[in-house]
Amino acid sequence: MTEPLLRSADEGAIRTLTVNRPDKLNALNAATLDALQAAFDDAAQDAAVRVVVLTGAGTKAFVAGADIAEMAELTAVAGRDFSARGQRLMRSIETFPKPVIAMINGFALGGGLELAMACHLRIAADSARLGQPEVNLGLIPGFGGTQRLLRLAGRAATLELCLTGAPIDAARALALGVVNRVVPAAELAEATRALAAGLAEAAPLALRGVLDCVHAGGECALGEGLAYETAQFGLMFATEDMREGTRAFLERRKPRFAGR
Repeated sequence: MTEPLLRSADEGAIRTLTVNRPDKLNALNAATLDALQAAFDDAAQDAAVRVVVLTGAGTKAFVAGADIAEMAELTAVAGRDFSARGQRLMRSIETFPKPVIAMINGFALGGGLELAMACHLRIAADSARLGQPEVNLGLIPGFGGTQRLLRLAGRAATLELCLTGAPIDAARALALGVVNRVVPAAELAEATRALAAGLAEAAPLALRGVLDCVHAGGECALGEGLAYETAQFGLMFATEDMREGTRAFLERRKPRFAGR
């Protein structure tokens, strides 16, 4: 029986998606990109899912990049289409209405780092290595690496990583703001589960409001972003979750958010 390119498992309101090509270090080929797109589309529509965790199979790699064997045969037009396909996926993850956590358990290189950067939060094992090595293949990042790395780490670090192609360790990635946390490899799964569990108990509409505001604010002027935040803030007062959250605070109890 052929193993699926992507494994999906639910634990309560947490859905874990695992890129499942360990023999290829979980490299992203066209079929895997399509499987990921379908999985995120499904999770977006599933009301039972409140948080998505994304990781790679095995202990060596989160995703070690795009599939070089597949890319080597592409024409210029096909290469552009492959980039567009990857960018559509990354954009859908970046704008996903529920928190997405990248659990970086090993190499996150090229398309793998681009995939991780599209997620909302990133937890890395201390043994992880991250980078944009495309220049070593005569290429540039094609799934949004130059743009998202620029926004996370700044111009100097982006130019260093993309021009030299040299990977960095998890500690430097943390210092640059590319990842949110670094934990010992043996503790990665539990640390990610704890973060996901906390988010799964939070108010879903408030989480979406935060995601929408931060995403919008990153693409507009400050005044426009502030106006958008004010509008979203006002909308929260129309939700049952806001009433439950404020009542629970005043009653000194844990809130029970229903996502309404």
